[in-house]
Amino acid sequence: MSETASASAPRHLWLVIALVCTGAFVGQVDATIVQLALPTLGRVFDAPLQHISWVALSYLLAFASFLPIFGRLCEMLGRKPLYLIGYGIFVAASALCGYAGSLEELLVYRFLQGIGGALLGANSISILVATVPPDQRGRALGYFAAAQAVGMSAGPALGGIILDSLGWRWVFWLTVPFGLVAMLLGWLVLPSVPRRGQQRFDWGGTLLIGPALILIVSTLNHVSSWGLLSAPTLGSLAVAAVLLWLLVRRERSFGAPLINPRLYRAPGFRSGAVASVLAYALLYAMFFLMSFALEHGYGESPAQAGLRLALIPVALGLTAPFSSELKRLLGARHIGVVGMLLCLASVLLLMGTLGLSPDHHVYDTLAFVLVGIGLGLFIAPNTHATIAAAPGDLSGAVGSQLNLMRVLGTSLGVAAGATLLAARLAADTGVPHGWMSASSDSLLAAVRQSLPILLAIAAAAAFAARTTAGHAAAADSGAPPR
Repeated sequence: MSETASASAPRHLWLVIALVCTGAFVGQVDATIVQLALPTLGRVFDAPLQHISWVALSYLLAFASFLPIFGRLCEMLGRKPLYLIGYGIFVAASALCGYAGSLEELLVYRFLQGIGGALLGANSISILVATVPPDQRGRALGYFAAAQAVGMSAGPALGGIILDSLGWRWVFWLTVPFGLVAMLLGWLVLPSVPRRGQQRFDWGGTLLIGPALILIVSTLNHVSSWGLLSAPTLGSLAVAAVLLWLLVRRERSFGAPLINPRLYRAPGFRSGAVASVLAYALLYAMFFLMSFALEHGYGESPAQAGLRLALIPVALGLTAPFSSELKRLLGARHIGVVGMLLCLASVLLLMGTLGLSPDHHVYDTLAFVLVGIGLGLFIAPNTHATIAAAPGDLSGAVGSQLNLMRVLGTSLGVAAGATLLAARLAADTGVPHGWMSASSDSLLAAVRQSLPILLAIAAAAAFAARTTAGHAAAADSGAPPR
């Protein structure tokens, strides 16, 4: 019996939807709230940029590394028990993060939190699809997307208020009561989704995917201190390349792979996945750089910085629902380009005004709104085109792969922001790891000089999204893509 055919809807259908949406909300709150807290945590633990960025990266890499693994295990062992275990791990790790006495402890607990988050991410949409009748599924998925948008928007604002009034430990404790309520609710109302029967588990892929991702992101995060052509940088990239090559060979030959290589043989899906990585890299590199610019550069309180950074996800969330109408107006090939042009305008505005204009509040605010609108126009149409470009018989695997791309893009954005900011500060001040001793002007200049990477990301994302839209349109019409 397949998951999508799993019986009739449970009596407490909307409680199930509320439970899954709570997980989506908590996950996005955690992702954005920690970004805002990084400058505060850097001061608390007296840590250089590349070390404090691991507070975000340790969670993200655990999530990305374990997501494909748990996706397969949940199919084999059943979703309800592993979903509840995921909540339990996430709640326990969140509480431990708040009690951490050192940066090393915090990183261990954040990695554990990412494992719990991966269990939730591997199950959420599958539980909705298996539980909600087809005639109500669209509305349920809409609520799920709305919960993610609200969580992403609330994270910076809540984080700023909490950091100002209660301290950094409550940034992590905030999610504990939500998780405890969700665990109880899940125990009572989640249906037992049938297993898919006995399948071979891809132990080879499991052992290869995590180390490859960790090596790539670690190298990008530390390249400013290691050196671009240094032995650690080149050695790490070489080992990562070998692991990825072995992973591809393994997945091509294994009957039930963690990541189905046939997905990536479809050119439209391949370019759409790249566009997704780049979009989230842009978003979280912006979050990272501007958190330091607002708090350390301009001396704003976390509450002020959080409210201003919340403009990005708010604008994104308000724009995304209208992206399908604008896609019909502008054309599927052009909507992503228009979105990234707005992101380019936002970055250029910040490059021309950050630390240079007395009216920076006005320009910063406009830039945050522009990048939010641009990403709102970009992400949903690109996701739709990527799904349309995938082979029809692999539609069930597309969602988890796009989720993996989102987390990988977030990791790369944080790592790129950290390494560029550290490199610019070292070049301008001569102090490789002393960002806290840098003057406001030096830090703002370093952020400003780090922003061009976002221009490159936006341009590459626009090209990839246009390619994806072309392949999706060609698939619909039967004509070759142009």
